[in-house]
Order: sequence, then C-alpha cells, then structure tokens
Amino acid sequence: MEDSRQIYFKNGYILTMNASNQVYAHGSLLVEGDQICAVGTVDEQQVRGDAEIIDLCGKYLLPGFVNTHVHTSQQISRGVGDDVDFMTWLHKRMWPFESNMTEEDSYVSTLMCCLEQIRAGVTSFAEPGGQFVSGMAKAVTEAGLRAKLAKSVMDCGEGLPEIWQRTMEEELDQQIDDLNQYHNTADGRVQVWFGLRTIFNNTDALIVKTKELADKYGVGVHMHVAEAKSEIEYTQAVYGEPTVTHLHKLGVLDKNLLAVHTVWLTNEEIDLFKKYDVKVSHNPASAMRVLGFAKIPQMLRKKVCVSIGTDGASSSNRMDMVDEMWLTSLIHKGWRLDSTVVPSEDILCMATKNGARALLDEEVYGSLEPGKKADLIVIDPHGPSMMPVNDRIAALVTAMHSSNIESTMCDGKWLMKERKIQTLDEEAILKEAQERSKAIYKRAGIVLPDRFPVTYLNCGISSDVSIFHRT
Repeated sequence: MEDSRQIYFKNGYILTMNASNQVYAHGSLLVEGDQICAVGTVDEQQVRGDAEIIDLCGKYLLPGFVNTHVHTSQQISRGVGDDVDFMTWLHKRMWPFESNMTEEDSYVSTLMCCLEQIRAGVTSFAEPGGQFVSGMAKAVTEAGLRAKLAKSVMDCGEGLPEIWQRTMEEELDQQIDDLNQYHNTADGRVQVWFGLRTIFNNTDALIVKTKELADKYGVGVHMHVAEAKSEIEYTQAVYGEPTVTHLHKLGVLDKNLLAVHTVWLTNEEIDLFKKYDVKVSHNPASAMRVLGFAKIPQMLRKKVCVSIGTDGASSSNRMDMVDEMWLTSLIHKGWRLDSTVVPSEDILCMATKNGARALLDEEVYGSLEPGKKADLIVIDPHGPSMMPVNDRIAALVTAMHSSNIESTMCDGKWLMKERKIQTLDEEAILKEAQERSKAIYKRAGIVLPDRFPVTYLNCGISSDVSIFHRT
C-alpha cells in the first residue's frame, strides 16, 4: 500500500529556493507520502485529521542540503592527514588506510558519515569512490539518505597498493556489476555513478570508456579535476597541457561530469566548463589546507554550476555543510580582497538547488516545490550563536551552526527530529567506528606523531575505555 501520510508545516519562514528564490515569511507546506503537495499557502481543507502538524513558530524551513563530494569510506580515518603535504597525505597516510579497509569497515564508516550528514542538514550526497559500493549502499539504505555512489577507480600510477593494481577492464566490469546490483535501490534513493579517482591514476582509455558507459547507463561521472598544483605539473609534463584542456581533447567534458575541487583552472578552461555545462563541486576546507583557491567568483559570474562538498574526513576533519558554507562566504572575499563576492544568497543556491543540478536531479529535489520529493530541514535560530537575526538570509550562512538544524527529512521520512536521530543507533555506531579505526591503523602500519609527551597516571581508569562510553 502506498504511503500517504501527511505532514503539515505551518507558520514558518520558508525559503523555497525555486527559480525566483521565493520566500514566504509566514508560510506553510504540506507533505503527503514522499512528496511536497503545496507550498506557501496551504488550503487547510487538504489537511486530513490524522496529519502530523508542525507549528514552526517562525523557524526556517529549507530544502535539504546537497553535499556533492564526500568520501564516506574515509570517515573513520579522521585525523590521518593533519599537517602533512599532499603527496605524503595521499601515499603514506590515505592509501595505506583505505587499502586496508574491509567491506564491513566501509559499511561502518559510511554509517558514521551519514550521522554527520543528517545532523548537518544534508539529505543527498555524492560519494566519489570507496572500494566497496556494497557496504556504502547498505549504510545509506539504513540511514534513509539519498546518495550517488561510485567506486574509486584507478588503472595506473606509481605507488598504488597491490590490492588496487587492476586493469581497465577489471575496474569497468566492477562498476557495471555495482550499477546492476545497487542502482535505483532503496526506493530510488541509492544510485550508482561511474568514478574516476584522478588523472594521475587513470589512463586516457579508461577516461574515454568511462564517459561512454556513463552515457549508456544515463548516469554521471565523478572525478577529482585540477585538484593540486602537482597535478597540473604532471599533466603538462606528460600531455603538454593542463588537466581540463586534456579532458576536453578526450571529449569527456559534458553535463554529466562532476568535476571536484577545480582549483587550478585557466580562464579558458572555465569557459569550457560553461560551454559544456560541466558541474563543479567546491570544497573550501580541504582546498584551504593544501590545494589553493578556486576561481569561484569567476565561475559564478559566468554561470557555471557550482555546488559545495565537504571532501573526506582525512582532508578537513569536518563533514559539515554548514561549516563549508561559512568558509565559502569568507575565503573568496579574503583572497580577492573584495567583500562583495560570493554573497550569502549564492551560497544557499550552491548548497541546495545547484547541488541537485550537479547530481542531475534538479527535477527531483533541491527546492521546495509541489511535486518534488520531501527533502527538507527545519532550522531553529534561537540561541546566542545565531541571534539576533537581522539579515535572515545572511544569518543562515554566516552565523548558523549545524546545532541550529533541528530536524532533517528525506523522502518524506524523518531522519532527525528535534535533534534526535530516528533511523540509526548513534552510540553503537560511534563505538564501533572508533574500534575499527584503531584496527585499521594497526593493519596499515600508520604511526602518527607524538605531538606532546604524555604522562599516564594510575588513577583507576583504563586507557582502553572508549571515549564514547557513557557511565
């Protein structure tokens, strides 16, 4: 029997994020089943007697945030990459950690990531590639989120762990198998895309064939593009041209390419992105750590579709979209010495409807409109960190914290309600994630530096007690 439950929101400050960014100061919204039925002014005769009624009392109602780049399998590697250069992070920290993960590790790591996404108001995300789509799909299904999942695909490159040394055919076959098994599962919330890790580790043949298969199956391609200065130096040395220019020559720039980071683009390459409707995922926190500053103001001015992602927990240690919006509002003003660039309204678009467009789902979610999926969040501004609220739009970007997000809904179902997770056992996941992280560190032989000397005192407390244990 089709779910026809009704949830009626009233007396809220509703940001629709529709084509005109329409706002209702004392608005209402009606959800029936998994869809939005009415927005703005709801005829209360439509509201059944058994409907759940939510009086927002002036709180914000927004579309759920869309995180267009998050490594779910890296969630339990948090802290592995602090204070080291990019290549050390990649070859000596991240690859050893990831290559020692099991399918069950990936499942637990993704559950952990989903918890942080839900608490930060994310209802949909794109995973650029772990090794076990099966584990990720299981976790996303249980969490209730919406996701585009991909395998981390590599068929060349120096220093790859032996377990990752695979041929182009093996990598493509695995992705097709994943797509056949998991695409459009969990009532359509779980979908599978093709992944390309980076041009360092992808042959031209793999890149071209991946694009052909993505077109055949009607899905996207998720790829790290022009991420680091060392990448551009590599492509100049090997191909005689920068990354995006080379991808253009291969014929893979298109509307279904999600290009992540895009820090080292030339002005001409930005024009190519606009021409071919390539989508961009801007990850400000990880970029600030070691990559550089993307030309986001120029991309926005030229109407390139720019969205926001958090990257992985070993890159910035925070998978919080609210933090990423705040950083986006600051870093471009700083490096451009122009306080007017990348205003708050643009950032809200990047985090909602631009994200949906980047994931090829702008007709499904990303704005609050009749007929779209009921993916939405309730934000309570009450508290000393966000009040007083004078500029109601800017406050969401420059003052809000994820703790202000009161409730998260995806597909018409509560994932978090009044700050309580509804779909997952949070404490059990935290405990399991901590234990698995320690075990992977040990298997991978990763030793982090002792930053300060530690003195252990005999105070009757076991050093093995989990930091998540509650007495």
